Amino acid sequence: MKTIKIWLLRGAEGIGAAMLAALFLTFILQIFSRYVLNESFGWTLEVCTTLWLWLVFWGNAFVVRHDRHITFDLIYHSVSRRTKRVFALLGAAAIVIGLTISLYPTWDYISFLQIRKSAVLYLPMDYVFSIYLVFIISAIIAYTWRFIRIIRNGVPEEKPALNIKEDVT
Repeated sequence: MKTIKIWLLRGAEGIGAAMLAALFLTFILQIFSRYVLNESFGWTLEVCTTLWLWLVFWGNAFVVRHDRHITFDLIYHSVSRRTKRVFALLGAAAIVIGLTISLYPTWDYISFLQIRKSAVLYLPMDYVFSIYLVFIISAIIAYTWRFIRIIRNGVPEEKPALNIKEDVT
């Protein structure tokens, strides 16, 4: 099971890296066309915007772990382990409930976007924004699983994001 999880994570990271590479190459092409050829390619802006949208939501759906997100946790880290558990359960439940409530309206709006196409490449807008629906479903599953793990095992020990040793000399 752990091997499958690692394989899926590496695959998701690979897809994210491929999107980032495509974004970078498209951006470089846009700079080249604008400043060397003196002619701007309109489609490059559309591709960059779409890739950026997909990269952000793909990465947050499948690559970035919960403990690597930026959080405001001053109060959380100053309370007892039992209170941390309550906070973590409430946080996970709030995310699951909020995203579940937003699931149907999101689906409805993305379905509505099938009548629209992008300006230059005529990409169906429902395809462009479908990644947000994937992100919502992924987050609902991840935070439901987090809620269950906290009920079973308590709050996981979170390591600081950075390990910086200060030099006092």
